[in-house]
Amino acid sequence: MTAERRSEQTRQTFSDKWTHNPNLAFEQTLREGSEIQRWILERNGFAGLAAFCEFLHDRRRILDAGCGNGRVTALLAQLAPQSEVIGVDLVSAEVAAANLASYPNVRILERDLLADLTGLGDFDFIYAQEVLHHTSDPRAAFLNLARRVTPGGSIAIYVYKKKAPIRELTDDFVRDAISGLSYDDALAACEQITKLGKALTEAAINVEVPAVPILGIGEGVYDLQRFLYHHFVKCFWNPELTFEENVVINYDWYHPQLCSRHTPDEVRGWFNDAGLRVTHEHTDFYGITMRGERAC
Repeated sequence: MTAERRSEQTRQTFSDKWTHNPNLAFEQTLREGSEIQRWILERNGFAGLAAFCEFLHDRRRILDAGCGNGRVTALLAQLAPQSEVIGVDLVSAEVAAANLASYPNVRILERDLLADLTGLGDFDFIYAQEVLHHTSDPRAAFLNLARRVTPGGSIAIYVYKKKAPIRELTDDFVRDAISGLSYDDALAACEQITKLGKALTEAAINVEVPAVPILGIGEGVYDLQRFLYHHFVKCFWNPELTFEENVVINYDWYHPQLCSRHTPDEVRGWFNDAGLRVTHEHTDFYGITMRGERAC
């Protein structure tokens, strides 16, 4: 598949995702204590909503870059009602605009993160998470966004991390197998993977495993579903979501052809190249969250 076709396929993947599921994870992102909200806060280094609110309290302009259906845009707007919050997305701006029509401090625009963004102006805080790895050049997209950070402002990103070797092989195998399928056919394939994740989660089995460095496995006690999820196959299951919503999240991982994975050293290099000081870093089994600040 050519680079141009990979980009087209990825845009269609997310257009289909948000058109068919405009409210996916929206309520859970805004609901205090939900697993999805906790994951957003914890990976960004905030103990709770109050800590995130305090971080945002003096931000005049906030950008949610790659806003999807606007779920995090809404969270930012609620926590920072004093701020102008801009959400941009290449394929789902209309969906986000409809979801956020009642938010007076929000504007939604259609933008490509690799195109000229000077018309957006500058921002005190840019949130660009779960999006850069779906562009054809994540580093270039990051540097493009970083140019819009004001002196004293911050940018926080989340990108996929390179995972255990068998997990990487499985991910690429499934991605290649379903990337050419229609939305409905790809969902049917992801239903099977979702049923596996559900069954493993509901089994509630813990396993104690030794370290196997050659397979990227660390010693410890794991929930069986998490053990397989971390090291062998992404079989997502969150009981707070419906079965259909879980299927779409697995689709989100497996269907797009642009789906790069990175290392912490690589991402730190991006911040250094942008002249930003890293102020927070969190790496887990799935991804790398990093926040950096521009000197005043």
